[in-house]
Amino acid sequence: MKNGKGFIEVIDMERLQKVIAHAGIASRRKAEELILAGKVMVNGKVVKELGVKVSSSDRVEVEGIPVESEVPVYFLFYKPRGVISSVKDEKGRKAVTDYFPEIEQRIYPVGRLDYDTSGLLLLTNDGEFANLLMHPSSEIEKVYIAKIKGIPTREQLRSLEKGIQLEDGKTAPARAKMLSLDKRKGSAIIELTIHEGRNRQVRRMFEAIGYPVMKLRREQYAFLTLHGLKSGDARELTTHEVKQLRALALTKKS
Repeated sequence: MKNGKGFIEVIDMERLQKVIAHAGIASRRKAEELILAGKVMVNGKVVKELGVKVSSSDRVEVEGIPVESEVPVYFLFYKPRGVISSVKDEKGRKAVTDYFPEIEQRIYPVGRLDYDTSGLLLLTNDGEFANLLMHPSSEIEKVYIAKIKGIPTREQLRSLEKGIQLEDGKTAPARAKMLSLDKRKGSAIIELTIHEGRNRQVRRMFEAIGYPVMKLRREQYAFLTLHGLKSGDARELTTHEVKQLRALALTKKS
């Protein structure tokens, strides 16, 4: 809510970093870094302490720019292949936010999907919410459907489930299920459920056992699915779904 001057209006007293996160400027952790770096001002004075609280009458600025509050929005998007999971791309490639031209809020993706990977992606302007879901301790399950070159054995799939050594460490336990196979074409469709979010993780896991991914789609995120959506479609999350996601992440962290 704005106070008529374009500055943040907060109901009751809130910690400064939380206010910045809710405004969609940055995650709470990033907001804390901005405060400690002396880049945040409250009522014209630089604040470098994390315990400071502000109210609706306080003027908040980040790097000299007044921070306007935005109504939090939450979207479920069916990302197509060939689209980058970013707000914009210096190479001129299509970005996920290009599919939301009518949205005034500064939304950004929660995590990312590779350029060549399609499927379920969340977007929001709620930095605190995004940071909560992306935190490793939240252990939000993601279900991927992968078409791979070759037909793995049950033992090879078990190795994925137990955790497999990658260059950035061993993966956490997962679930792997063969949905179908084509002996003539020498390919298989595998469902893989993980809760980590490393860069190109699913592709690297299959490559590690000798089966490169030909096509990859994220089918599910926590309890959310792509049901009713076509590639490039989006819908707003319901208030209940947002509460469920937040509760799920907090339960995992506790």
